[in-house]
Amino acid sequence: MNRKAKQEIPELPARARGCLLGGAIGDALGAPVEFLTRHEIERRFGPAGITDYAPAWGGIGRFTDDTQMTLFTAEGLLRAWTRGCLRGITTYTGITAASYQRWLFTQDESHKTNPPSAHGWLLQQSALHDRRAPGNTCLAALREAGSHGQPAINHSKGCGGVMRVAPVGLFAARLGKTMPASETFNLARDLAGLTHGHPTGQMPAGVLAVVIREIVTGRTLPAALETAKACLHEQAEHAETLAALEEAESLAADAPPSSNAVATLGEGWVAEEALAIAIYCALVADDFASALILAVNHDGDSDSTGAITGNILGALHGEQALPPHWLEPLELHDVIAEIASDLVEFPDWPVSEYAEPTPESERIMAKYPDW
Repeated sequence: MNRKAKQEIPELPARARGCLLGGAIGDALGAPVEFLTRHEIERRFGPAGITDYAPAWGGIGRFTDDTQMTLFTAEGLLRAWTRGCLRGITTYTGITAASYQRWLFTQDESHKTNPPSAHGWLLQQSALHDRRAPGNTCLAALREAGSHGQPAINHSKGCGGVMRVAPVGLFAARLGKTMPASETFNLARDLAGLTHGHPTGQMPAGVLAVVIREIVTGRTLPAALETAKACLHEQAEHAETLAALEEAESLAADAPPSSNAVATLGEGWVAEEALAIAIYCALVADDFASALILAVNHDGDSDSTGAITGNILGALHGEQALPPHWLEPLELHDVIAEIASDLVEFPDWPVSEYAEPTPESERIMAKYPDW
């Protein structure tokens, strides 16, 4: 972003909404070109590539499975919180795994033996019941999952784990010292591991969650990356992810923004490449729009790299940095903003195993049941 421009420092609610809305914008911008090469993108949209929403999934501003699963990640964390408040014990990984089963249900599929609860606010959003090229790894892993919270039995390092974990960083930021960076990393890693069994399919998720946690509490992106890399160093089998991050940082420091640099980092189909492309674009671009345009105009998984870039810059600069011409037509933008606000407000909810029910607590429990 432009270092010379003077901007007010956004408050946490604005950063949270910026994070999830920014990710959805990047997802929607990249959706029409997800499976196209750079040459094909330029042939269709001109030398500058795609620079605005184009029709995808039957409309303008429509997002993909990336944002769908991000929302179900947020739902899982919030339902796990209410469970802990009401029962005194919870499991963030297990309850979020159940939310992923609800996402699977929206894709007209279900677990082989354990169909999910059909209760809750998010599942009632009809626009989420649409199949938009979901990743085969996510579908297969969730179909065949063991008990809730068990890791996937595969060797995939696809980007389907990292592209959905930004809510972990927001959730952890609100909990502060009770969920430090190391625990944030581990939770995001474990959530990615529900569908992606290769360590490099999990480590980038931990990095992204820590980066989000750090920047929404006011740290710079370079400082947040240092904290995330310190957490990464504590993990076994972190070398591929660390190498990708360091290459992104090196490219960002050495030259102006370049599509050639993006190509050097890969195509984004695997987790460490998707994260590296997003980090590079967030570090070098002058503003939110130019970062996203750079992030989606490449050979490869354009919607995922756009989504992760949007998560990072939206968290860094708040919802006020989001271009109105992209925000207004964005599908379900009110729902996304509401769940982002819930990720800030949840510690103050009047939900407790000892408290008398109130209209507000009953509203929250209908929205995020504890099962």
